[in-house]
Amino acid sequence: MKPSSIRALWTYENRLLLILFLTFGFVFFDRLALSFLFPFMQDELDLSQTQLGMISSALALTWALSGAIAGAWSDARAKRKALLVVSVLGFSICSALSGLVGGFISLLVFRALMGLAEGPVLPIAQSLMIQSSTPSRRGLNMGLLQGSSAGLIGAMIGPPVVIGLATHFGWRVAFYVTVIPGMLIALCIWRWVHEHPGGAPAADAKPAPINRWALLRERNVLLCMLISCFFLTWFIIIISFAPTFLVKYRAFSPGDMGLVMTCLGAAWVFWGFAVPAISDRIGRKTALAIFAPIAAMCPIALIYGDSAVALGAVVFFTYTGLGCFTLFMATVPAETVPPQVLTGALGLIMGAGELVGGFVAPTAAGLAADHYGLPVTMWIAAAGALVAGLLALGLKETAPLVLQRRAAAGVAGAAP
Repeated sequence: MKPSSIRALWTYENRLLLILFLTFGFVFFDRLALSFLFPFMQDELDLSQTQLGMISSALALTWALSGAIAGAWSDARAKRKALLVVSVLGFSICSALSGLVGGFISLLVFRALMGLAEGPVLPIAQSLMIQSSTPSRRGLNMGLLQGSSAGLIGAMIGPPVVIGLATHFGWRVAFYVTVIPGMLIALCIWRWVHEHPGGAPAADAKPAPINRWALLRERNVLLCMLISCFFLTWFIIIISFAPTFLVKYRAFSPGDMGLVMTCLGAAWVFWGFAVPAISDRIGRKTALAIFAPIAAMCPIALIYGDSAVALGAVVFFTYTGLGCFTLFMATVPAETVPPQVLTGALGLIMGAGELVGGFVAPTAAGLAADHYGLPVTMWIAAAGALVAGLLALGLKETAPLVLQRRAAAGVAGAAP
């Protein structure tokens, strides 16, 4: 490739996308590490399924609170870059400290602190990316940033890496090494990410104040919050319990479990950008209504799939939900609310989902698993995706291409 072609590709938009792709991907590398390492540490630390659910819930609670608060704070003060750097350093250190734990309480504390640091990352990254994206690439950029990054780094690369480290060096070492990429990513953010697109200074004129509580009266925002609650239930329960479910209940070997989870990660990467791209053509509402029920079949497949290879194939074609996440957590809100309250709106939607789907659901699922068996967790996850799909039917369409087609055809209610 010619140097001029390389320079043409190395635009600020592409550079920002790459850095934020690595940032959010590594967030999920750290977040999912506990799920993959739990079968290795469960006996040593004498942990129950209920306690696994409580640990996931604690992280989700602090993630929800810090994400919502940090989103509103960054909207008011336009200070996103420094907060993002601090967040990356914070969750990397807390993840590494998880390797020092001696029991349930210390693990709970470190994972809660990690959630506190991770909460601001997604709303800040989304708002930075939306601000710097060309309109024709908005859906693709957001899909790559939120969906594909977490799938590739967190769920596809993560399982073989952390399982391999745990197998050969112990689960504590697997936690320790996570601090290294976090430090490098924080350095990249500090060096190359601008507070405003292209490094341009903020305008002196301040926008008219907007009542953020009025966001709750916006139908799309309220529905996205509810969808987030149920779809996060689907997602958090699967990532929290699937590795242990496959090893302890289905009697898969750690290697076969890693294969299935890697297929899940591959699906995460593919559907992470495929669903948003499809939604550009058929509409955000239609895409959510189609792909949410398909996602509900994934946890059911984990119950009945025969071999690791066959199950991995089914998981790939049914794990469509992470592509949906980009729509209700970023794209639909970005196409609905004013830019000056966007980060706060994204934090609100993410916070609601983490509070219900991330905090309440895992503990409830863990209690149910201890009383009725691990398969019940997969049924709860399936129900969450189904309800999310039903709620999506109430959304007002926001996809520009779909609205243009409706307007050209004279369809009533073409504008959101």
